[in-house]
Amino acid sequence: VQLQAFGGGLAQFGGSLRLSCAASGSIVSVYFMGWYRQGPGKQRELVASLSSGGTRNYADAVMGRFTITRDNAKNTVYLQMNSLKPEDTAVYLCNFRVSTGYQNTPAHYWGQGTLVTVSS
Repeated sequence: VQLQAFGGGLAQFGGSLRLSCAASGSIVSVYFMGWYRQGPGKQRELVASLSSGGTRNYADAVMGRFTITRDNAKNTVYLQMNSLKPEDTAVYLCNFRVSTGYQNTPAHYWGQGTLVTVSS
């Protein structure tokens, strides 16, 4: 399974960016899709997640500003980021928990990360 993330870049304070992450490979079922971020000198944190049942969870810091959505047919997850702040600057990584045609037990897979920089 490979995950490829797109959409990072430079945004101004109050601006918007949309991240996408597409999974490819012999995926049978997707149980979890999530976006994490790791800012300079900070630990990795969960930003937003979406379960197979449609339950969404957000970190308090992004509640009301970020929205996670998915396209099941494309095995793709999106993160719409609005009202961006400088403290949102980080490398954003996507994570899927999936079962595959080779491994029934679900496992987590990570994308390569995409840098988001927000200027003040």
